[in-house]
Amino acid sequence: MIKALAAKSANKKLEPFEYEESIGANDVLVSVEVCGVCHSDIHLADGDWGDVFPLVPGHEVIGTVKQFGESVSGFEVGQRVGVGWQCDSCNECEYCKDGKETFCLKNQPTCMGHHGGFADELVANERFVIPVPEALDSAQAAPLLCGGVTVYTPIDMYAKPGDHVAVVGIGGLGHLALQIAKAKGCKVTAISTSADKEEMAHQFGADEFVTEPATNTYDLILNTAHVVLPMGEYIKALRGGGTFVQLGVPAEPFCIEDITSMFDGNKKIAGSGIGHPHKIKELLELAAEHNIAAQVQVMPMGEVNEAMDITRQNKARFRVVLKN
Repeated sequence: MIKALAAKSANKKLEPFEYEESIGANDVLVSVEVCGVCHSDIHLADGDWGDVFPLVPGHEVIGTVKQFGESVSGFEVGQRVGVGWQCDSCNECEYCKDGKETFCLKNQPTCMGHHGGFADELVANERFVIPVPEALDSAQAAPLLCGGVTVYTPIDMYAKPGDHVAVVGIGGLGHLALQIAKAKGCKVTAISTSADKEEMAHQFGADEFVTEPATNTYDLILNTAHVVLPMGEYIKALRGGGTFVQLGVPAEPFCIEDITSMFDGNKKIAGSGIGHPHKIKELLELAAEHNIAAQVQVMPMGEVNEAMDITRQNKARFRVVLKN
């Protein structure tokens, strides 16, 4: 019997919840050490993404292998591992065969239609269970499994060493993006209207801190804030061939005032969410090599409702992590 914390309906506090879970031939049972609290958990618990109840949130899990199915190979009991937003896929479609499992039409989120990591144990398919390098601290590494790989993926896709990357918003995603872009050999600009974050932005790897973008300057702009920016201004800030990536989920519709502003220079607008399993593995290895770490506030798993409120109210600097 797995012991967890669940919301029975939208906007309700999480409460103790128990359930039974079978371990399939290709599954791994993970004993949960820590689990990050992500804004996606808030959206789920608040009912923003539909009826997913009873809901056991949590998809930034680090723990140890407790048991695995008969067809599983490459893992040992007691080995430290992580599980992110996705815990399974069909393993048969063109995307799964090409290592692009997050595109699979049958992808299984870790905490939607499946019980997540606010629990003592978690079951996931072996392909989505990622070894955690010894050099990483569990609590500081947990947010890398979702928040971290969400920003790593577009940096890896759209930027190369020497490119100029701008990060808008120095919060849970932004402070990781600054570290990752710097580790990937990019010039890094932090853009924020909060002047008190300038010193921290430099500590996270920013080469410069500005309150508004410069024209014709950036190869890649990542908007980690949950707002729609003045897109005309930001498209002009891109260099030729540059890409603007929206990562934060804004409350209002995303609007591009003048689509023709993208034509000159073949500029692109993209979205990005989570990351394929092999990208999570790449990020954890990069983090171990370059000391990339989330700034976290660690709280006992039993204080889950307080942790959710801190995250909901954007009071976390920069991520809350629950510990068993």
